[in-house]
Amino acid sequence: MTSTSVQPMSASGPDPTPFHTVDPYTGRSIAEYPYLVGEQIDAIVERADAAFEQWREEPVERRARILARTAEIIRERKDDLAALVTREMGKLIGESRAEVDLAADIFDYYAEQGPGFLGPRRIEVEKGSAELITEPLGVLLGIEPWNFPLYQVARFAAPNLLVGNTILLKHASSCAQTALELEKIVTEAGAPVGVYNNVFLQISDVERVVANPAIQGASLTGSERAGASLAEIAGRHLKKCVLELGGSDPFVVLDADDPDATLSAAAAGRLGNTGQSCVASKRFIVPEAIYDDFVDGLSRRFADLVVGDPSDPQTTLGPLSSEQAAQTLLDQIDDALDKGATVAVGGARPLDRGPDGNGAFIEATVLTDVTPDMEAFAEELFGPVAVVYRVGDEDEAIRLANSTRFGLGGTVFGSDPDRARSVADRIRSGMVWINHPTSTEPELPFGGVKSSGFGRELSDLGLFEFANRKLIRAFPAGSGTENAATG
Repeated sequence: MTSTSVQPMSASGPDPTPFHTVDPYTGRSIAEYPYLVGEQIDAIVERADAAFEQWREEPVERRARILARTAEIIRERKDDLAALVTREMGKLIGESRAEVDLAADIFDYYAEQGPGFLGPRRIEVEKGSAELITEPLGVLLGIEPWNFPLYQVARFAAPNLLVGNTILLKHASSCAQTALELEKIVTEAGAPVGVYNNVFLQISDVERVVANPAIQGASLTGSERAGASLAEIAGRHLKKCVLELGGSDPFVVLDADDPDATLSAAAAGRLGNTGQSCVASKRFIVPEAIYDDFVDGLSRRFADLVVGDPSDPQTTLGPLSSEQAAQTLLDQIDDALDKGATVAVGGARPLDRGPDGNGAFIEATVLTDVTPDMEAFAEELFGPVAVVYRVGDEDEAIRLANSTRFGLGGTVFGSDPDRARSVADRIRSGMVWINHPTSTEPELPFGGVKSSGFGRELSDLGLFEFANRKLIRAFPAGSGTENAATG
């Protein structure tokens, strides 16, 4: 993920300037908030650590009930939460409502399925018994970005709360109101004080938190730069971390048996969340025989989008999350055009940029003739920009799909399921979807390889990233130590 509130993490200043949130549709300030400082930070960590001693002893069934109630409250407040997300980060209102549902589904999934995953697992041994049990680690720090301010928190918080960990949640500063609402909801659902803690934390104070002996791990979704910084801090203090650092996902087209369905999926895969998704389809790899038709069809779909107020259901292309994000994307487009790329549609700021002319809009853009010397070839384009490549055969398509330092998701479209599966097997990424844009569901593991990070969230795997998988090995009394060994 290219755009995030997380930057390199170093020593803090003594008196931080308050931060404010901005409506990306109007460019107007929404509200101002103070950062936590010094002893305030230490006090919240101490509170979370004290709460852990109680929370870990709660029966998993009670923790599950609190997660289920969290899901209920999220659904009860769907309209308010969706409107808040749209106002803070510019998401289309229909997509904001869908995100509310997804966040609630994640809490429900762990409430319903999680206790079964956490049960002890017996290991067959010759003598006595062996059992693997799951215990929580302690206090965790979650650092989350703005692009899915409900979903990404849910996929970190729900499994870890069920396991029995307590959490500090540092949300993106642009989503401060959403962050406060989530803390309020989890507490209202029954979580004891200190179990879920929103922290308005400066980037420069992240190391202060991670270094605290009470902190047992940290999870970050953000940029490569932020991930490398957190990993270095976590390594120095011997704390585990999980990183999801974005991607440049390929969308490999194998044939033209159903061009309309393929083009509709390509547009949806690129334009969801206005293209601000780590698993958005970003590089479209198309056979020579259908390349021109694909570029034309995708360009027409992009040109037909309605730019406007993201809270209006008729709008189909909203603003990016901030003016800085829009300018970064425009610079990447200009770099490609300056070096010889071709723009099939878009490539500039739209004439209508909101009521004050300050909306963070970029036209939906299709680029072709992109070469390795351009930023658009190697960098993640975090917005409504598609790059389409022409290839001669399947092997060339796979080489191009893998010619990136990222490895998060990928998509393969083709009428022959065996061929599509064979291509999917050869794509080096954490996830590949066949005949559907890369997406997410609570029961499916989410994560990547290479510079896209490490670790997995969601599914049963998400329960065990920050858990102690403790072995209990028992022998009958008087068995002796004939098989003893040392590590």
